[in-house]
Amino acid sequence: MENEEAGISRVKIKFTVEGLGEAEGELIRHLAPRTVDMVVRKLPFEGRAALWKEEIYFEIPVKMGEEKAKSTVEKGTVAFWPMGSALCIFYGESQPYSPVNVLGKINKNLELFSKVKSGTIIRVERL
Repeated sequence: MENEEAGISRVKIKFTVEGLGEAEGELIRHLAPRTVDMVVRKLPFEGRAALWKEEIYFEIPVKMGEEKAKSTVEKGTVAFWPMGSALCIFYGESQPYSPVNVLGKINKNLELFSKVKSGTIIRVERL
């Protein structure tokens, strides 16, 4: 049973950033189970990046309220922002504008996001 759970509890994802390259991360189910499930079901999707401090965010086809929402996050966090129905990537030291549902983290190539310009297309899919 433990192995089956592991496949469901952590979902590896890839971010393809138009003109810049790829980054990898994982969604960790126990952080916000309902939100992670909804996001995984909607993969793959893409959006146009918006910038806020040291954070990239873009609207995704998920509507969800707060779930174990946090007002502070660590660098590298991937989160869902209920207020904006958006996926957020915190690549620097900034904190969310309002509480976010933490979904997981970026494991590879986090610095890529610091080069993203507003309007850049970011595609998210399972690895």
